[in-house]
Amino acid sequence: MNTPGVYTVCIVLPMSIGHALLGLLESGPRHGYDLKRAYDERFGQDRPLHYGQVYSTLSRLLKNGLVTEAGVEAGEGPERKRYAITDAGVTDVERWLSTPEKPEPYLQNTLYAKVVLALLSGRSATEVLDTQRAAHLATMRELTRRKVDGDLADQLICDFALFHLEADLRWLELTAARVDQLAEEVTR
Repeated sequence: MNTPGVYTVCIVLPMSIGHALLGLLESGPRHGYDLKRAYDERFGQDRPLHYGQVYSTLSRLLKNGLVTEAGVEAGEGPERKRYAITDAGVTDVERWLSTPEKPEPYLQNTLYAKVVLALLSGRSATEVLDTQRAAHLATMRELTRRKVDGDLADQLICDFALFHLEADLRWLELTAARVDQLAEEVTR
């Protein structure tokens, strides 16, 4: 249920799907369906993988020598090809895990652009900030409710999102306090 001005929560992890699948294969060979289910359970609750994405990623990993075919599993439906991680795949996961993610400074920000454009056009930048603050607070309430019923993994990912939203709120408050000064600078 989307309310105007309130954004649906969708956590997007900036991760390599290939590395995540390789990491899941370290516990033993799996077929694509099982990998998709494990990925969605662990990482994709808000944004599950498509089957095509799983199989195209597995195909690329196979081509690059990071996985190998580990037999076929018969079932009620079509046979399922199983994949196993190779030594090169384990090395690739180890390298990925030990490489820090690049901190994103967010120097190009849509919200900042909206505030400046509102000021340049004679519109109320305060209204832009107030509307955004309301949307952030609604999303934070939704995440807080989700944490109450969630398991530890869900609580941690919600905390990650909440901390980022709190930082955004601090910026909104700071900008609101300086909006008159910013208006003078951008309209000169």
